[in-house]
Amino acid sequence: MGDPALSRRGFLAVSAAAGLGMTALSGCGGDSDGGSSGTTTIEWWNISTTQPTKDVWAGLAKKFEAQNPKVKIKIVQLENDAYKSKMTALTASGKLPDIFHTWGGGVLEQQVDAGLVEDLTDGTKAWADGLLPVAKQPYLIDDKTYGIPFDIGMIGFWYNKALFRQAGISAPPTTWSGLLDAVRRLKSAGVTPLALAGKEKWPGMYYWAYLAMRTAGVDALRRAADDKDFTGAGFVQAGGHLKELVDLQPFQRGFLGAAYSTPTGQAATVGNGKAAMELMGQWAPVVEADAGKGIGADLGFFPFPAVEGGQGSITEVFGGGGGHALRKGAPQAAVDFLKFFASRATDQELVKKTGVLPVVPAAESSLTDPNLTVVQAQLKAATGFQLYLDQAYAPAVGQEINDSVAALIAGSKSPEQVTQSVTKTAKEEQ
Repeated sequence: MGDPALSRRGFLAVSAAAGLGMTALSGCGGDSDGGSSGTTTIEWWNISTTQPTKDVWAGLAKKFEAQNPKVKIKIVQLENDAYKSKMTALTASGKLPDIFHTWGGGVLEQQVDAGLVEDLTDGTKAWADGLLPVAKQPYLIDDKTYGIPFDIGMIGFWYNKALFRQAGISAPPTTWSGLLDAVRRLKSAGVTPLALAGKEKWPGMYYWAYLAMRTAGVDALRRAADDKDFTGAGFVQAGGHLKELVDLQPFQRGFLGAAYSTPTGQAATVGNGKAAMELMGQWAPVVEADAGKGIGADLGFFPFPAVEGGQGSITEVFGGGGGHALRKGAPQAAVDFLKFFASRATDQELVKKTGVLPVVPAAESSLTDPNLTVVQAQLKAATGFQLYLDQAYAPAVGQEINDSVAALIAGSKSPEQVTQSVTKTAKEEQ
């Protein structure tokens, strides 16, 4: 699985480039020996900074503490990009939190390679075997379990039905040319077609990733990672299609400086009815309502369209979920918390109150939101699945994809240059 020392050096280089000195990091790891008071404190890092999820998760921590009087949960919550940067630096330092958010994939694998993550295979088998198989897949490395999911989903277009009607669009597009036509019609009607958080880069990556899947096929993304070569024609075409969209100037004013979940960011722009669409995951409705007002029954969902002549299928989906992993040597109470979090009762509460899709099959009856029901049905019918590229690949490769696609959207890189830059970084990771 790679040289642990090399993995650690890779993380250290990235953290140094981000300006994250070790002295700026808070201490991690709970009081696993119980301390003189006999109480075990567990540090739990997550990215649930928006409501209602933030309060729901705090309430679950309190409920676990009530059931386990000698355990205290210390919650650290960070916004997505800040969390990724902090965790990169912590990994380089060799000290992770007791419980931490993970998307699985290549980032988790490098943390495992560095010997920093607890193997959960035996300790969780009795209850983890009952979780939805597709939800567990991103956290399996060499057939061993290193994370427990609490959510699973896919990226797709969330759209404002009222704004579509205003532009005379009767149904969501099913082809890329149809999407481009919808963008033109929305602009002609005086409606901003798309909201994008250009400042954070990862939302823009979703477009290139899906277009690569639609033009080259999902298997081509896996081969490119194995071969460390992303210069194939399908990947260049993906960038070309994205440039077609960018040339239509579909995004809100100031999108290059816009964040995702802030009051003036991507989610709020859609949630306040200021843009017709955003390409985002299953969590979008909750964040739209938290950052903005939310658009209620006017909100709809449709999958990323097919690209005419492409090798991929509209039933191949791009996405992932959220999970929790444990630092190596985390106390038993941390494992107990993962079991509590993956229980039917907790999953039902998460589905009802925070809009996640169930990972415990018995909790499916709690899913009543019509849009999320559509997302779940498409996930179940998926013929292929690709994890977020900035998590599926080694961290440096994922970051280069984010950076290069952002440059393409900003107009400073060509489709060919994107593939060349990503390939160069992939080869340097050997």
